[in-house]
Amino acid sequence: MQKLLNLITSRFTAPPLTRTRIMLALLVALLVDGLQIPLAVPPAPEILDVIAALLTVWLLGFHLLLLPTFAVEFFPLVDMLPTWTGCVIAVIALRKREQRSQPPDEKRIRPDADV
Repeated sequence: MQKLLNLITSRFTAPPLTRTRIMLALLVALLVDGLQIPLAVPPAPEILDVIAALLTVWLLGFHLLLLPTFAVEFFPLVDMLPTWTGCVIAVIALRKREQRSQPPDEKRIRPDADV
């Protein structure tokens, strides 16, 4: 039972931020925000939002700011704003602050982390 619980909780822990993860997350956000205007015919924007949410969670880890961003994207006209880009920038800033505030012995070292 403990192994299952550790597996589930490890999926929700934020991976360490690296330049590669940051650049990829920003690229995804910019592409999705940029493509939503020319692809404004439903269901294309909604599909892009789901892809953006999944890729952002995979790259930066789950953060509560992603939920309102995902929900706001379903409102007409509001979805034309660069909400994914703003959210990704905010999550990156919060994750950086969180990583700086951790003592060195508590920082997670993962073998799959980019250096």
